[in-house]
Amino acid sequence: MTQAAAVLAGWFRLINSKVALYDKIGIGYDTTRRADPFILSRLLHYLAPVKGRLYLDVGCGTGNYTAALGAAGVRIAGIDLSRTMLARARQKSPTLGWYNARAEALPFKTESFAGATCTFVHHHMDDPVAAFREVRRVLHPGSRLILFNSTVEQMRHYWLGEYFPNSLAQAVAPIERYEAGEALAAANFVVTTVEPYVVSEDLRDWFLLCGKNRPELYLDPNVRAGISMFAAARDQTEIKRGVDKLRHDIVSGRIAEVQRKYAWDGGDYTFTVAVR
Repeated sequence: MTQAAAVLAGWFRLINSKVALYDKIGIGYDTTRRADPFILSRLLHYLAPVKGRLYLDVGCGTGNYTAALGAAGVRIAGIDLSRTMLARARQKSPTLGWYNARAEALPFKTESFAGATCTFVHHHMDDPVAAFREVRRVLHPGSRLILFNSTVEQMRHYWLGEYFPNSLAQAVAPIERYEAGEALAAANFVVTTVEPYVVSEDLRDWFLLCGKNRPELYLDPNVRAGISMFAAARDQTEIKRGVDKLRHDIVSGRIAEVQRKYAWDGGDYTFTVAVR
């Protein structure tokens, strides 16, 4: 096998392993994952959709935010790698366009969309610069791309690191290669807005830091199953140990001390707005 063929074979193995992971997560994803009203309101605010124009949700998963945007009157399509997740998305909104595709190879003509959203996806991208270049290609000039994800510094302040250090480091590693702002700039986007987001007590979408103020959520295997850090963790023994330690600390009250140890004022996630 030539070096080029070996690289290509390795790339296909990586893609297939990711698809298998997303398919696994997608089976029960909507048990604990749904569009949060506040996050949805900020996506709508920054997207500022124009009636009748077409928008794109990159890495739509089971379509929670795509469908919610559609219900709010946005004409929108979604793309995702996982057919399992897309099947659930179609059940939510059969009239929306759903496409099985990679962000790095979008099946659309140049300048097809008036804007795009991308929530909880940046850390899953194999090549975020290539992905954002491709998104830029399919956007109209002057259109906005709205990201919602966490930064490396934010994730380093997640108290989850006290219980699942290796798994959190594994989750942070892809972002360390390219922070969202760096990847967007390399793809010739212009970042215009960076808005920190703090997890609220009434959060409806149980993503990674959903239990910031409700640590007992992480004791529920259904909650963990819908979060990629737990589902993709290479060291499942660490997950079991961490859950046991967390349960003990909740009962003893030590969890409050751990939460104070990791407290900071830089937000938990970030809305990033970039213009093509």
